[in-house]
Amino acid sequence: MISPQRTQGSAEKNLDAITGIIIDAAMKVHSALGPGLLESAYEACLKYELSKRSLVVESQVVLPVFYNGVKIEAGYRIDLLVENEIILELKAVDKVIPIHEAQLLSYLKLSGKQVGLLLNFNVLHLKDGITRVVNAYRRSPRPSASSAVS
Repeated sequence: MISPQRTQGSAEKNLDAITGIIIDAAMKVHSALGPGLLESAYEACLKYELSKRSLVVESQVVLPVFYNGVKIEAGYRIDLLVENEIILELKAVDKVIPIHEAQLLSYLKLSGKQVGLLLNFNVLHLKDGITRVVNAYRRSPRPSASSAVS
């Protein structure tokens, strides 16, 4: 197993290593369960499988929206957040459509995370249901009122 240990200067390699572990775990879950179940079943099994692999996994993480400097609880939830770095958006749909990818990209932007995986379990071969989404925009610290004016 690839160790997800963090070392300075290896953040991108670390994300790739964790992503590899996630994909391997998702394939194990899909092989055991097959397509056709509810998203919640895949979520619970994948969380268990990732935890077995010594990864920190949170499910149904509340994702607030900040609008005009105000925190708005809009009911958004991240399906799974792995190592506080990678967002997993799980689906069990006939076909992934562009809005699913846009949803994950929005979650990445709102959370300030860089990498997410869209996993659709309703496919014959899971490799056909994996989409990696990258948030190229990295938030810098919020500017102060004085720097925003200058």
